[in-house]
Amino acid sequence: MDRRSLLAAPALLLPGSLSAQSQSEVIGRVEAYFNQLTTLRARFLQIAQGGGSAEGTAWIWRPSRMRFEYDSPEPTLLIAADGQFFHFDRELRQPSIVPLNSTPLGVLLRSPLRLSGDVTVANVQRQGGLVSVTVHRTGRAAEGQIQLILDDQPMALRQWVVVDAQGRSTRVTLTQVEVGGRFDPMLFAFNDPRFLEQLEQGRR
Repeated sequence: MDRRSLLAAPALLLPGSLSAQSQSEVIGRVEAYFNQLTTLRARFLQIAQGGGSAEGTAWIWRPSRMRFEYDSPEPTLLIAADGQFFHFDRELRQPSIVPLNSTPLGVLLRSPLRLSGDVTVANVQRQGGLVSVTVHRTGRAAEGQIQLILDDQPMALRQWVVVDAQGRSTRVTLTQVEVGGRFDPMLFAFNDPRFLEQLEQGRR
């Protein structure tokens, strides 16, 4: 996967059989965890299927907002806000925008998060103190999927693995996680002209 993608790698969990009741219980707890989560800040390590890696800082402000700022020399900036997913290459000075719901990552930012209806649960696992839920858009599995991996007790997001429409995967692992903080709204305001001005000033 190329550096423009924020989309997963091998799963941490091995397939395990859970009863329908156990699967339902895990799904309910995952939904409850995300629905009480407002803000999250963490360091991240991204590993692509081919072995390429990058690090940076992630901000998630539910609902609908996320920012991934990569450490130098990686020039990528990724922001989700206002139902859109914004990619900016600082070297090329070139922005691109796609609908947030067209990416598997859009599931993370839904509020309320319900893993049913237009989202289909493809797999549920529990092993070694971790749980995972793999989902895709209902009727659109070919577009890609996301596997959410969380600590079981207490529940906390640790990693996600995204497979895109071409079957390429990228794993994002979170460390130094902080929740409940306050963020500057300008971190996510890519539709504000002042935001692009700040990007340009940051290059000087």
